[in-house]
Amino acid sequence: MANQVLGKYGESLAREYLQKLGFKILEQNFRTRLGEIDLIAKDGQTVCFIEVKMRVSLKQGEPYEAITVSKIRKLSQMAMIYLKFKYHTLEILSRFDVISIVQGENQKPEIQHIKNAFDSLL
Repeated sequence: MANQVLGKYGESLAREYLQKLGFKILEQNFRTRLGEIDLIAKDGQTVCFIEVKMRVSLKQGEPYEAITVSKIRKLSQMAMIYLKFKYHTLEILSRFDVISIVQGENQKPEIQHIKNAFDSLL
């Protein structure tokens, strides 16, 4: 599967998973000049910035292991932009989650949801 197709498929699996848990999806593929946040959702009163990583095998490690310090820094900056744009303040309960998905050929997807996976680097 091409990376973009795999990524979009992973995002759709993550979206369905979160909705079943009662999360309200606010944005999908929120873009800024810095990059993109895969999903932004509300878990109760908490705004969650969600990075989705998917792989078809564990040969290169767990999907969440692909999140670098540079990526965390960019996600932190994009989250700040979103909060300022949408809520006009940074004084909002928020966190960074990771949805890590592994689905081999002819297998059911294994979804791991890591709440509060990392802190903002700002």
